[in-house]
Amino acid sequence: MQDTDSMDARRGCRGGTGRGAAAGRAAFVRSCVVLSCVMLLPGIAQAQTQAQDYPNRPIRLVLPFAGGTDVVARLLAQRMSASLGQQVLPDQRLGAGGNIAHEAVAKAAPDGYTLLMAAPPVVLNPLLNPKVGFDPVRDFAPVAVVAAIPSVLVVHPLVPAKSMKELVALARRNPDKLSYGSGGVGSTPHLASELLKSLAGVKMLHVPYKSATIALTGAMSGEVDVVVVASSSAAPYVKNGRLRALAVLDGKRVAAMAEVPTAAEVGFPQLLAVNWYALLAPRDTPVAIVERLNAEAVKAINAAETRERLAGIGGEPMTTTPIQSAAFIRDEMARWGKVIRDAGVKAE
Repeated sequence: MQDTDSMDARRGCRGGTGRGAAAGRAAFVRSCVVLSCVMLLPGIAQAQTQAQDYPNRPIRLVLPFAGGTDVVARLLAQRMSASLGQQVLPDQRLGAGGNIAHEAVAKAAPDGYTLLMAAPPVVLNPLLNPKVGFDPVRDFAPVAVVAAIPSVLVVHPLVPAKSMKELVALARRNPDKLSYGSGGVGSTPHLASELLKSLAGVKMLHVPYKSATIALTGAMSGEVDVVVVASSSAAPYVKNGRLRALAVLDGKRVAAMAEVPTAAEVGFPQLLAVNWYALLAPRDTPVAIVERLNAEAVKAINAAETRERLAGIGGEPMTTTPIQSAAFIRDEMARWGKVIRDAGVKAE
C-alpha cells in the first residue's frame, strides 16, 4: 500500500488537480510576479532618475523642412530653452522628402535629447511608400501638436467660378479640362485636390511642380487653374487680386481672409487640409520626460509673443496632450490613407 503523502506529492509535481496542486500553482505564479517586479525595479529607478535630471545637456530639435517647419521650431526652441535651462538647438536635416530627418529621430536614443519637428509628410510618406525606414505610430512618442496653418483653395482670376459651387459645376461640365497644381505627388495640396475630386465627383488634371511655392506661381500665371496652398502663402495674392480664394480647408475662417468661407460652409465638411506641426520623440522615451516636454511646449506656444509671431505667418497654436497627439496622428493616417487608396496615388 502506497503512502498517501507520497502520492499527493507526486501529483503536485506532475501538475495534479488536487487542492494542494492548485495552491502550489498559485504560489508559483505569485513568485513569478514578485520576481518580475524585482527585475523591473532597476529599470524603473533609472527612468525616474533620468526624468529628475532632465535635461542636463542641450536638446537637438531635428527639422525635416525649411519654411513653416523652421519658423515654428525656432519659436518653440527659443522659449523652451529659457524655460528648460538648456539650449534647444534646431538642426536642419533636409532631403528625401523629410525622410532623412524622420529616420534619424526614429533611430535615436529614447532619452529626450533628440526630438523631431514633424509636419504632415511624417504621416503621408509611409502611406505612399511602405518601404521608408520608419512607422509614424510605432517609432515615435508624440509629445504635442503645437501649431496649424490652414490651407485654402484658390483659382486664377480668369477661371469663371466665383464659388466652390460654381467651380464644381464647371468641372462637371468639362471633365479633365480644369487643371490643378501641387508641390508634387503625395503632397498635401495634391491629396487635398484628390479629396475634392472624390467628394464632388469631378475630374481635373494634376500638374505636379517641384514645390508648393512654384505651384502657387503657376496658378498666378495661369499655367494651372486651381491650387491648394497654405493660407499664409495665398493671403497677399488674394488681397491684391492675383488669385481668387473659394474656400478655407479648415473648421473656421482665417483672419487674413475673413470673407472667405470654410469648406464646410460651402457644402464640403470633409474637405479638410491643415499644415500641422508636432513635436515627436523616439519611441520608449520615458513618460515623465514626454510629459515634461509637453508642458514646456504648451507653455511656449501659448506665450503672447509666440502667438503673435505665429499669427504673422497665418498660424494658430494647438495644445494637445501626448495621448491626444497620438490620436491625432492615427486619425491623420486613417483619413489620408483612404484618400491615397481611393485615388490610387503612388510615390514617384
